[in-house]
Amino acid sequence: MKRLALILVIIGALNWGLIGLLRFDLVATLFGGAASWISRTIYILVGIAGIYAVTLLFKDREGRETT
Repeated sequence: MKRLALILVIIGALNWGLIGLLRFDLVATLFGGAASWISRTIYILVGIAGIYAVTLLFKDREGRETT
């Protein structure tokens, strides 16, 4: 689960980098525009992965929550 979340967060970060630098949305280009259902699904999954990745900030190396 952590690895999948990391992959999706990296995809999102690279896509936002391309948007910021070149005004080029790779996800929209590959999947038929920003409004297509598959692009929107990818955007949603990247968002969920980002939320999940935030929870990883609050765990120590052994996977226990820090207090």
